Amino acid sequence: LNAAPGRAPRQRVRFLPAPAPGGGGAAELVAAKVPVLADHPLVRGPRFRKLKIGAGHRLDVKASGVFVLGIGHGNKLLTDLYNCHLTKVYTVGGLFGKATDDFSDTGNLVEKTTFHHITREKLERILAVIRGTNQKALLMYSNIDMKTQEAYELAVKGLIRPMGKSPPIITAVRCLQFALPEFQLEIHCLHETQQYLRKMVHEIGLELKSSAVCTQVRRTCDGVFTVDDALPRTQWNLQSIQEAIRNCQLKVETELEKTLG
Repeated sequence: LNAAPGRAPRQRVRFLPAPAPGGGGAAELVAAKVPVLADHPLVRGPRFRKLKIGAGHRLDVKASGVFVLGIGHGNKLLTDLYNCHLTKVYTVGGLFGKATDDFSDTGNLVEKTTFHHITREKLERILAVIRGTNQKALLMYSNIDMKTQEAYELAVKGLIRPMGKSPPIITAVRCLQFALPEFQLEIHCLHETQQYLRKMVHEIGLELKSSAVCTQVRRTCDGVFTVDDALPRTQWNLQSIQEAIRNCQLKVETELEKTLG
């Protein structure tokens, strides 16, 4: 940032002596614009000495995917987006047949179980129960009378969500892949942690009279930000970051206006 071209120094008007038109050694004061020396880099030093960077919804060390950061004024926008309680989307991988102490495939093995009796239809039934249970929780924590016009308008806009603290809520879940012993889920959720999602995989295994561990937790969407907006490590440079901020600015403003007014 300091190496980038800076703005032009401010100008101010000063009255400077100049020879009078008639000559004869007389002088007069003439108005002239001169740069403000206080704006000169040799006087004020580097334009940027520090940057305030804030983190959005965090990812633990075993998870990957979209991780939103705020720079400067973006820190306030991060707080506003947090208050919108936007849905996040994860791709979660699972493996039937074993259980570990931390519900991940890298934890200490606790037990091994059979899994050949599990079918995709049985898994889908468990997912349907999860959807139904969490839908009731979503309506309860949204504090909205579902018989009102307000509830109808919010439902049409997709804005029914808890606007305060609540337990983790799964708003949607579906099976993307199923090939025993592996499976993959797409989970839409609010107020979750990645460990909560790993435990959810473990509990699905128990419901199917088996066991399961989580092999992957990848966030593909965080509110208005998707994988397409994210910058891989090779693009962590000033030009790419500035372009990413410009590309996401309109989406952020639109969401804040829609949700917070």
